[in-house]
Amino acid sequence: MGSRYQGYKYIEFDYPAERVLRLTLNNPGRHNSLDALGHQEIADVWKEIDTDPDVSAVILCGAGKMFSAGGDFKLVEELIDSFEGRCRVWKETRDLVYNIINCSKPTVSAIHGAAVGAGLVAAMLCDISIAGRSAKIVDGHTRLGVAAGDHAAIIWPLLCGMAKAKYHLMLCEPVNGEQAEQMGLVSLCVDDDQVQTKAVEVATRLAQGAPTAIRWTKYALNNWLRQAGPIFDASLAMEFMGMSGPEVKEGLASHLEKRKPVFSQKVSI
Repeated sequence: MGSRYQGYKYIEFDYPAERVLRLTLNNPGRHNSLDALGHQEIADVWKEIDTDPDVSAVILCGAGKMFSAGGDFKLVEELIDSFEGRCRVWKETRDLVYNIINCSKPTVSAIHGAAVGAGLVAAMLCDISIAGRSAKIVDGHTRLGVAAGDHAAIIWPLLCGMAKAKYHLMLCEPVNGEQAEQMGLVSLCVDDDQVQTKAVEVATRLAQGAPTAIRWTKYALNNWLRQAGPIFDASLAMEFMGMSGPEVKEGLASHLEKRKPVFSQKVSI
């Protein structure tokens, strides 16, 4: 593998095909959730990939039975308690979104099982997304008590339309792989046992294609996302403003206590 991708704790790297780099989120026993270090790794790795002359296409997947369970609750506690923590993770989250958008290499996500949080951010922002039929895609921000800010506002309306985006983001309504394909949220849905095979097939085709033409096509299309940058910036700011409020405390407590949250209806906005 060489020294370029050494030192990562929560991402494993391999080459399933020539010039195809596969990133596997792997946090055993924690459903591939990402703590503070994992969040930093998934944000920064795309800059390394962008400058790697030996990579022409990328696959992102998760180890074990699910793609990613999202952010670690200890990280959420830090965001609630620490201004410095909110500043750090706000920047990392901003970088995660823009680093994927600006990575010149074509990217493919292979989604199986649950996909939530920062892992879902990366999966949805990949150029081509492939989901298993029983995959469970859910943006759980409002259930936690914060705005859906880390990627949803910038891309969900483009993928599935505003009506569907509002329904699923405001209610945290999950979708399986088949539903996600039908509504345009993912590129393809395949049988669960074919997710990796299809991802390697698609990434190999990308790696064997005309590299400049494919990368310039991606760059041009991603101007839709760059154009929506102010929308994303506003949503992210409101998400992290919510981290200092009372709703996220109740949302986190309800998760830890495995109960339905009870949010106060007294608001000042």
